[in-house]
Amino acid sequence: MALSLNLPTAGGTLAPYALRGTAPVKPDAGIKFNRIAYSAAHVVADPLAAIDPWLQCAVDWDTTIAYRRRLFSLGLGVAEAMDTAQRGMGLDWPTSLELIRRSLDAAKDVPGALVASGCGTDHLNIDDVKSVDDVIRGYEEQMAAIEALGGKLIVMASRALARVAKSPADYERVYDRILSQAKQPVVLHWLGDMFDPALAGYWGTKDVDAAMDTALGIIAAHPEKVDGIKISLLDKDKEIAMRRRLPKGVRMYTGDDFNYAELIAGDGFGSEPTHGKSDALLGIFDAIAPAASAALGALAQGNTEKFHAILGPTVPLSRHIFAAPTRFYKTGVVFMAWLNGHQKHFTMVGGQQSTRSLQHFAELFRLADAANLLEQPELAIQRMKTLLALHGVEG
Repeated sequence: MALSLNLPTAGGTLAPYALRGTAPVKPDAGIKFNRIAYSAAHVVADPLAAIDPWLQCAVDWDTTIAYRRRLFSLGLGVAEAMDTAQRGMGLDWPTSLELIRRSLDAAKDVPGALVASGCGTDHLNIDDVKSVDDVIRGYEEQMAAIEALGGKLIVMASRALARVAKSPADYERVYDRILSQAKQPVVLHWLGDMFDPALAGYWGTKDVDAAMDTALGIIAAHPEKVDGIKISLLDKDKEIAMRRRLPKGVRMYTGDDFNYAELIAGDGFGSEPTHGKSDALLGIFDAIAPAASAALGALAQGNTEKFHAILGPTVPLSRHIFAAPTRFYKTGVVFMAWLNGHQKHFTMVGGQQSTRSLQHFAELFRLADAANLLEQPELAIQRMKTLLALHGVEG
């Protein structure tokens, strides 16, 4: 098969595109990273299930867990049942808990495998949530269920809390209660409203600096209960500013899918090691897992130049996948898994494969090729042509 095809252009025409032909990077085996790196992982839908996709979810469990085993094999941890798994956009709480259970079981077979699991309030009917106490009870229900499985918590931002909280003090009350009960240190999650508009004004204010003060105050009150905080604001300067103020031993997990390479590499600032670099909890690592592993291995060996050479070309792809409306980034992540042969179809929970345009997918294909991320070029071309044909583009 010729490694070329016709792709839509920005002008609405078709133009030939030839693949670069550069082999994807292969990570060296056995290298221990000097950063903790979680990939938020996607779920694989079951396209044969007799359901209404907008109202119900059906998961292909074997393929979903196989993808997690792949991430483990590359040295990456799994941030489970997070927004990348379409939490709050098709994946309900009962299915999320089953996903968490299956991932924790899979990790038992892999020495050193890391799994942290999303704990939220998404099982609540938001119209029935009238008070902060309702939110606390919601968190406690999910917290108990995950901890009963032996899981480590990622305390996700709560749409219900954003709706009923009247001030920063309400956030302090909720998080103080949850952290005081946690069986092991948790990861806090600050998800910006570009990822979820329902989280606007989180921490009790739309002023990001004031919100940061509130979050830091909560962490400072419970440093022994906080492993770290993941912030997804797509603002590297805000992340760095917060990183430099974290208590000793509390990590910054970058959730910045625009600037992750430089944030992980770090600037060496500060008296605490955690002040000068970010660890990672990223949705884009799902789509670029081999490159992320190879780059982190190079960084661990002190080869910063190689780290940037591998990871740098992935950043334009990530910025495209996470382009506004950012909440639809999951579609690009799943598209990459399909192109690379990690699932047999491009069908998503909630029918979310429809959230991006053919133009978007065409540019994603080009950028994936430029970043040396097409693991099976012939298959990728075949599948891209299938998508084109589905949209009426032949030849």
